[in-house]
Amino acid sequence: MDQGMRSLDAEDVRPDIAYMLEQAVKAPSGHNAQPWLFRVGDDWVQILPNTSKSLPVVDPDNRELFIGLGCAVENLCVAARARGYDVELDFSKAGEITVGMLRGQVDEESVRQLRWLSERQTNRSVYTGERISPEVLAYLREIPLEKFVGLRLWARDEEAFSQVASCIYEGNERQLGDPLFKRELRTWMRFNKRHERAMSDGLSYAVFGAPNLPRFLSEPVMTGVLRSDWQSQGDRKRLESASHIAIFTLQKEGITEWIGLGRSLQRFLLRVAACGCACSFLNQPCEVSDLASGLADALSLEGESVELILRLGYAKRRMPCSPRVPWREKLVR
Repeated sequence: MDQGMRSLDAEDVRPDIAYMLEQAVKAPSGHNAQPWLFRVGDDWVQILPNTSKSLPVVDPDNRELFIGLGCAVENLCVAARARGYDVELDFSKAGEITVGMLRGQVDEESVRQLRWLSERQTNRSVYTGERISPEVLAYLREIPLEKFVGLRLWARDEEAFSQVASCIYEGNERQLGDPLFKRELRTWMRFNKRHERAMSDGLSYAVFGAPNLPRFLSEPVMTGVLRSDWQSQGDRKRLESASHIAIFTLQKEGITEWIGLGRSLQRFLLRVAACGCACSFLNQPCEVSDLASGLADALSLEGESVELILRLGYAKRRMPCSPRVPWREKLVR
């Protein structure tokens, strides 16, 4: 940090910047680990990677960690522009992002995006099977993408959709056959409302559709279904009810590119919410290196790596939102 940049305590943070931070922490992240920290000044915010929240088994290179940081950065920028600030971003080699802010004009597009920021959620339920219209698909495809980021969409009846689905099922076999993967996943599961409130992060029982039961009952039930056959059976229903699959790719990989991918992803997710669509991640093939490279070959993605997979469609209902740690508890000096 520049020695001339004086950081603030929580009580000294201006209300408009506090509001921006409230929006930033609504970003998605792997296992809802929320791997970010904030340092705040009078006219700037730094978003820092919190490697104590890394996922060494499923995300050994911190790829998904930095994608999550990119989502948080985009949320903060949307909120800043909606409040009438121009933003300027600076990236360090370590993945620290400084967002400088100057008073400007309210950006009306950001105001519209902000309306959907709180509506955005990962909806893991079975969808209705309704097709997304060509007009909505065109709107989703038109998002501004950061450098090196690519986006593809395939309908449920296309061959590419089936190829991706097969890789997802294979990813379940690989991951849920790995005791280390399951151990890491269990540490991020929150087994009832009391557990969720105590931690304010992780994978809530509610987002899986599980009831709020005493932990001695819910924990063996929730961990007992961490089997590839159960997971693939559920994923098959989820995929069969989807309209499309979306894949994000990169032509170059590194911290800056992963952050840019996260920013692009968040723009996409906000448009999905704006259209009344639902989405959820099915990133299993992206988290197994040989499956990711094999899928890129099968889809003829020459020179591109498969980074993220989402299914899109229309949900029968909203699901409970995942908990968030308040920004004040993520503030560092």
